[in-house]
This record gives sequence, C-alpha cells and structure tokens, in this order.
Amino acid sequence: MPPQRYSIEVQAHLPERLSGLNILANNLLYAWDRRIRRVFRHMDPVLWDACGHNPKVFLRRISQQRLCDLLDDVNFMEEYEYALSVSSHYQDQTRRLHPKLAPLLNPTQDVIAYFCAEFGLHESLPLYSGGLGILAGDHCKAASDLGLPFVAVGLMYHQGYFTQIIDEHAEQRAEFHPHRLDDLPITPALDGEGRQVEIELAFPGRSVRVRVWQAMVGHLKLYLLDTDVPGNRDDDRAITYQLYGGDRTTRLTQEIVLGIGGVRVLRALGITPSVWHINEGHAAFLVLERCREQVAHGRSFAAALEQVAAATLFTTHTPVPAGHDVFDRALIEPYLKDLAHQLGVGMDEVMALGQSPGQESRFNMTALGLRGSRFQNGVSRIHGEVASQMEAYHWPQIPPPENPIGHVTNGVHVMTFLASEWVMLFDSRSRGWRDYMTDPRFWKEYVEAIPDQAFWSLRQNIKAGMLDYVGEALCRQFRRNHMGEAHIQRLLKHITPNGNPPLVLGFARRFATYKRATLLFRDPARLARLLNQPDRPIVLLFAGKAHPQDRPGQDLIRIIGDYSEQPDFAGKLFFIENYDLALGRKLVSGVDIWLNTPEYPMEACGTSGQKAGINGGLNVSILDGWWGETFDGENGWGLVPQTEVDPETRDRLEAEELLDLLEHEVIPLYFARNSQGYSSGWVKKSKAAMKTILPRHSAERMLEDYIKQYYAPAIRHGQRLADRDGALAAELTQWKEKVRHAWPGVRMARVDEPTAQMAVGTPLSLRVRVELNGLSPADVRLECVLGDDDGYGSFNRRTCYTLAPNGIDGSATLFTLAESIEEAGLYSYEVRLFPLHAGLAHPFETGCMLWL
Repeated sequence: MPPQRYSIEVQAHLPERLSGLNILANNLLYAWDRRIRRVFRHMDPVLWDACGHNPKVFLRRISQQRLCDLLDDVNFMEEYEYALSVSSHYQDQTRRLHPKLAPLLNPTQDVIAYFCAEFGLHESLPLYSGGLGILAGDHCKAASDLGLPFVAVGLMYHQGYFTQIIDEHAEQRAEFHPHRLDDLPITPALDGEGRQVEIELAFPGRSVRVRVWQAMVGHLKLYLLDTDVPGNRDDDRAITYQLYGGDRTTRLTQEIVLGIGGVRVLRALGITPSVWHINEGHAAFLVLERCREQVAHGRSFAAALEQVAAATLFTTHTPVPAGHDVFDRALIEPYLKDLAHQLGVGMDEVMALGQSPGQESRFNMTALGLRGSRFQNGVSRIHGEVASQMEAYHWPQIPPPENPIGHVTNGVHVMTFLASEWVMLFDSRSRGWRDYMTDPRFWKEYVEAIPDQAFWSLRQNIKAGMLDYVGEALCRQFRRNHMGEAHIQRLLKHITPNGNPPLVLGFARRFATYKRATLLFRDPARLARLLNQPDRPIVLLFAGKAHPQDRPGQDLIRIIGDYSEQPDFAGKLFFIENYDLALGRKLVSGVDIWLNTPEYPMEACGTSGQKAGINGGLNVSILDGWWGETFDGENGWGLVPQTEVDPETRDRLEAEELLDLLEHEVIPLYFARNSQGYSSGWVKKSKAAMKTILPRHSAERMLEDYIKQYYAPAIRHGQRLADRDGALAAELTQWKEKVRHAWPGVRMARVDEPTAQMAVGTPLSLRVRVELNGLSPADVRLECVLGDDDGYGSFNRRTCYTLAPNGIDGSATLFTLAESIEEAGLYSYEVRLFPLHAGLAHPFETGCMLWL
C-alpha cells in the first residue's frame, strides 16, 4: 500500500517595496492590461504558467530568494513601478464618466445594476462556461473603461464549470475541482460596520444564509453570492458549487439566490440602482423581489409591477429552446408561495407571469423577463428579428417586426483579445489610438497605413506564437494519454514546420449540435485532399466543451478525435482539450481562418469570430448572427444559409459550399505569394477585416448602444413612473386594466369608398367609424401606414399618418384623414388602431392592435 502523501504550501513574504503587487493581484484590471500581467511573467515565467496566470497563487509560491533578487533588478523595478502608475492612472481616469456619455447619465445618481449567471473575466476567476459569460465579462470591462456607475451581480461557484479531459479514445471526461476562495481575486464584501455582508432567503421549511464576495473589475465591483455558509443544510451549501450543474431543483434555487438574493444584497450594501439589466432569464426573479418591496410600501401588485418594469431591461441571448429555463409548477410553487402571499396575489397570478404558449402549467423565466421589463433586446440584428418572432405571444396583435424587442449587437473587449504584438505596434505609432476605439474613419486610415509586408510578417509571428502554445498543450495531452514521444513529434511537426508556415483554420466554441462542428466532414475524402497538398501545408484546430449532460455534443468531439487519428488527417487535424480564456485568446489572435457553421438562424451573435477579426483573422461563416450584418464581400467569406430545404439537404449543400470556398478561394489566395514572399490579396482581406470589425464590434461601441437605446431611456422612464409617489405608475395600471376589458369589444369599419387613383398633391381621404366600447378617442391612435409591396408578399412601411377624431356617429367615433401625397408612384396602405398612453415606454407595449 503506497504511503499517504501530504501537501504543504510554503508561502513567500512580499518585501515592503513590492507590497504594491498585492494591489495589482486583487484587481482584475490585469485581465486586460498586459502591462500589469507582464510584471508577474517577468518575475518567474515558468511559475506564472504553472499557476494558471493566477496572481494571488503566484505571489504565495514564488521563491523568497527570487523576490529578494528582483529588488536589485533595475529593469524589473522600473516595470513594476510603471504597472503601479498604470493602475493608479486607470483608477483616477475611470472614476469620472467618459465625457461623451455625460449628456446621457448622471454618475452621482444613475447606477446600472447588471445581473448574470456567469462572468468570464479571466482564467484566474473561472465563473464561466461559454459565450454568455465572456460577453458579461466584456460588458463589465467596457463599463469600467467608460467610467460608468455600474455594479454587477453573480454567483460564487466553488467548482466553476468543469475541466475537460480528452482521453485516448477521444472521449470527453468532465472533472470538477473545487477552488480555494483564497486563491481567487475576491475579497469579502463588507457592510458599513466592516462585517461581511450576509442575507437570508426563505426556502421551504427553512432559511438559507447567503454571504457575499466582491471582485474588483477595474473601477467597478462584481458581487458574488455564496450559499456555502456554515449552518446551511448540505444541499443548500451546494447550491453555488457548480455552474449549470445539478438537477432542476439546483437550477431553480441558483436562480432564486441570484435574482431575489441579488436584490437584497444591493439593498444591504446601500446601493440603489436606477436601471436593472437582466442578462438572460436566469436572474429574472429579481422582478418579483422588487415588486415585493413596492407592495410592502402600499402599492398594488399591478402598480408595483408597472413601476418595476419601467426601469428594467431584459436581454435574451439564444433562440435555442434549451437556453430558456422552464420549471414545473410542482417544483416552483413551494419556493414562491410565501412570496406570492407577500405580493398580495395568489399563486395563479404569479404563475401567469411565467406563462408561455404550450407551457401553461409551467413557469418560463424568459416570459417573466419579458413581463417584468419594458425594454427588451436580442444580441444581433438577425437575432433581434428571431426573438421578436419567438416572443411574439407577449404582444399577440403586433406584427413581430414592430414589437418592442430591439437589438444591440454584441461586441468584444478589444484590449482583452487584441494580440500584444498589435498593441505594441499601435503604441509605437501613436499612444492615443485607444481613444478612437469606435471610430471607423480612424481605423480605416490607421490599418491601411501599415505596410503590407510588415502586416503579413506580424500576423505570421503571432501565428507562430499561437502554434507554439498549442503544440505545448497537445504535448501534455498526448503524453497523459500514453502516446509515444516519436509519434508525438511526427504529429506536431506539421504545426511548427521549419519552412513554409501552414494555413491555420480554427473552430473553437461550445460544442452544441446546432453549431455543426462536423459540417466540414460531410465529404471527408475531399477535405483530406485539401489538407494533404505537399506545397500547401494546412492545419485544422478544434477546441470546445460539450455540457456533461449533452451526449450528442460529446459525440461530435469523439467524431473529430477519431478523424484526427486516421492517416489522411493525422498531424493535420487536432482537438485541443479544456478550451478556456487563455487558450481562446491565443487561438483568436493567431488563426488565419475562423470557421463558424451554425444552423441558421440559431446563432444569436457569435463573438469569437469578432475576436479573430480584430486581429486580422478572416471569417468563413454562415451569414448568421453578427456576421450577417458585417460581411461586406471584402472582409472574409460568407456562406448563404439554405433556408428552403430540409435539414439533410441543407447540411449537404452548405458543406459543399464551404469546401468549394476553401478549395477555390481561401487556400489559393493564402498561397498566392508575390516576389516578396507574401500574399497581397490575403493582406488586403485581412486589413479589411480588421478595419471594419474592430470599431464596429468593440465592447465600447456595445456599451454606448446600450446606454443610448436602453439604459438612459429606462432611467428616465423609471423616474417618470416613480415620481409623485408612483402616481403615473398607478394611473397607467388603471388605464391598462380599462383597455384590457374594453379591447375585445372595439370594432372599426371604413365608411368612405377607397380611391384607386389620385393626382399628385391631392389629399388621400379616409373616414373610419370606430366603436370604442367605453374607451375615449384619447385612449387610442388610428394610423394610416403608407408604403409599398416588395413583390414577395411583404409590406414595406414608409410613413404613418394619424387620423383625427372628427365627430360622433351614434355610439361610434368618426376618425378622418386628408393628407396630400406629393410624390407619384404605386403605393399601398394599411389602417391600424392601437391603445396609446403617455406613460408607455413603447407605443405597442400593450400588445393590442386592430387592422381594417
């Protein structure tokens, strides 16, 4: 029997002159400022990598002698002092709202609260699984950069997501490793008396205590809720163990802790948000908690919901049904029935807030997010359209293109994902380039000014560094799986050849079936021919995790792994395990081609391609998500989705088009070298990608869109409804109830004869008789919508004219229009009636509309 093995960490003591390293290690500014990360790497690069780029662990384990030696290292001390000054300057600069946002927000009053189930800020704080978390992390970073008055709320997962192991049979194994909280860049969140904030939540038959941690993200704070508290039951302590782990009860309790607990935490900290952003439905229970607060102050439940929704933004992130949490009534009722009592309503009324078509006895968190907000958005233009159709049940009489769901296309935090080589080049040319992050004209001129040869060489250097990193990762992976050294070297020689550098194609993302990771392999013989051209070396890199309960997603990983062992693909095709932020930064900066092949229109946005694009990588992608609004024919390649055929035919046709593009355009262009040894056509496309994608899809642009389209309007709307002790909210509630009862009996009919022809300048005349069923003419708007038919059955609206009340006809009101049309042409028009009140956030908010 082997002896018991014990471990002990002998911790270093920081010399006083290096005490500032603790400041740098406890602020996630290091996640996007390489000048800070470079200090730690300089101290001990091997240990830095061994510690997973975790500054707190690194500082405990570094050699005491090395610390002493560094005090005498002039270069290091200069770098260290510079990093401290960078951090200090950043804090000073971002304490003030960016001047361009000053007209929109009052930084002393307008606090934005951002709730999300995951946050992907850096690999040293593993609280993310994929795109939603990375997006939330980038949102926070950009909010800090812009000096926004902003707080974020999430959960403190003790095991995070999972560590992915790809075994010798190409099967994914999920391993869960609990984190020591002392290792993470977090500290206790303290109240005014210096005690860690702790709140209680009522669960069936018991109370659950929740303590709070905080992570500094630049100048702002991310609050993390934790149920692993002594005194809680074991199953309650486990609520915040795993991200997206456990059963349906675990998921429900996590969302109660996040939504209801998150509101209570902000109250305990004395934070009063002006606008609440629910980033995906996981946090939607915050609506109910805020309503409970309003009811406790004497509001009716309906008026409370109206006031709460007025200052709430809900963002939906996926068209995939599995991405929308739905809970059975039998599960949810024991947790919410006491809250329903405090709201002064029955459980049926609470369940109605989460009702959606086909789910009448279940509670849909997306439906709660929609009903508990007056501002809603998708995350790209296409996704906004898809979400408008998916959620049209909430506004049943409104045409989906006109319902309140809009969009803000996601962006990426440039300073996190732009390769350090680009940053150094830009710094050498102009230190002020960061001030022009969203300026297309600046980037057009700035990128074009880089000599083509220098551009190509820099891209090749970045790629070489990425391939070295990937090669080391694959070595560790292969050795653990007992592969012989000679075999490893034969495989990896294609990754780092001495001569002609390979064309590198990358596919890295969450392995869900709709993302179709294996579309390339529909014709494996043809793909093998493309990868085995002696004078055209090509390497294909895959990475990504499938959820531990997603067997079909795991099967895709195994299929790719099996192909990688076949003679035609060995050494040309690799699957790299444990895709995380560190690996992701390397891949997006170094690949030549970023592949994306989702089923249209299932890709809500897909920001990984943006990260490749800002580094000069070229996207080869289905025209879905962000790429559908960004591809211009010059900045990459777009695959037109086949939407009129069955899925099998669609996959076959799109796979053929993908291989055609690779064979006839992508590969020839990359290897079409001029006399100076590079492809001028490739550089032209690569520059086009960089100068179009970087300003258009930065997280800074995304935040500015959110502020202009949603945060500022929601703040103003919330304040209007809250003024005078909620008088407008109460009035609006009564008006909506009146409309709800009257609308089924509203009728209208045209009482004049339509004119088929008229002369330019002649008034278009309309007379419409409307039975208002107890509503007044001031409660409605009657519009003539003028436009034209597109020839395919769709109506393109050009303008709207309002008909005015003009007399009484028995029990009905007459509405008339006499509007001159000054331009000749063939027009179409439609007439619609809808309720309207000055207190509405959106004119079609009620979901009521009638058409002639």
